[in-house]
Amino acid sequence: MTADRSHTETGAAVSPFRIDIPDADLTDLRERLARTRWPDELPGVGWSQGVPLEYLKDLTAYWCDRYDWRKHEAELNGVPQFTTVIDGTTVHFLHVRSGAPDALPLVLLHGWPGSVVEFLDLIGPLTEAGYDVVAPSLPGYAFSPPPRQPGWGVQRMAAAFAELMRRLGYARYGVHGGDWGAMIAREWGRLHPEAVAAVHLTLLPSAVATTEPTEEERAGLLEDQLAEVHASLERRAQVQKEEMGYGILQSTRPQTLGYALTDSPVGQLAWITEKFKAWTDCRDTPEEAVGRDRLLTNVMLYWLTGTATSSARLYYEAMHSGAGWGGNTVPSTTPTAVAVLPADLALPVRHLADRSDAVVRWTEYPRGGHFPGLEVPDLLLDDLREFFRAFR
Repeated sequence: MTADRSHTETGAAVSPFRIDIPDADLTDLRERLARTRWPDELPGVGWSQGVPLEYLKDLTAYWCDRYDWRKHEAELNGVPQFTTVIDGTTVHFLHVRSGAPDALPLVLLHGWPGSVVEFLDLIGPLTEAGYDVVAPSLPGYAFSPPPRQPGWGVQRMAAAFAELMRRLGYARYGVHGGDWGAMIAREWGRLHPEAVAAVHLTLLPSAVATTEPTEEERAGLLEDQLAEVHASLERRAQVQKEEMGYGILQSTRPQTLGYALTDSPVGQLAWITEKFKAWTDCRDTPEEAVGRDRLLTNVMLYWLTGTATSSARLYYEAMHSGAGWGGNTVPSTTPTAVAVLPADLALPVRHLADRSDAVVRWTEYPRGGHFPGLEVPDLLLDDLREFFRAFR
């Protein structure tokens, strides 16, 4: 990775950045993959206990022998990238100007286990439609290196990104986010309504049902609203039972987990691939939803930068800040769009969303899951363009 300091915008240094992974790092990766020590597996368990052995062996062989990092590195480098130091930590970001005189800047925020790779298919169409695009790597993720002090939770990231946009000369903009990016986007809009014109979310934890309605609440709900609450509760119960082990570990012992994931590329691959299977709109394999090369490129950003531990720390920070995974539930007055993905981790409920947020657009997708920029970029693009058109 290289970054050459070259110019200053709004009084702070912003440096062009280019990804340039040494050949030695790629050789080391292939050697590690070839030496993988494989675990045993019970017959017939499929995905029920994690990533199946034969599936991961096949994916690893493809990664080792057929996946071309240099091709995808060049694709990433085809997008203008920069770094700047904010609040003592380096922030990496993609920044593409549309050239339109009335361009509305859009900030695209990823979460875990995602990256800016999620937005590669969105940037061109958005800039062609007259939007400037800024897509940061969250601090501690990929090319935004690990912060050297604790406390980098949702609010601090929102403040850092607000400073980033100020440095780039933007006084008003829209923000889109999924996963942790959605929580950061919402908090950013809540704290800076003078700058954030609107937020577009694919996750709104405050709109997820957590308890059965009381008798008094039931009396005030229509039949279809009750059905939405029950569907949300069922999804939440299933996720709590089957999918939250990773989150408990990352929110309590990210350092211990980091030793395994930073030393073993197959460990890192399995840790992320399991989530792409569980959280996407697929049946048998994650490639039904996300192409194999895109999946591996996303994994490569974690592996090559050694950010398994630092990315997991966001869970620790959230759980120990008092806000928890659900984020801040203080009401927000910023105009908000919510896109509901049928295969996502959570099913939000509209009347609950209206209690905490100024929801002006609610879109229920016919397909897609946790990574819409990778799974259904056409649907996400249409929703982004339609929503933010009103704020230009």
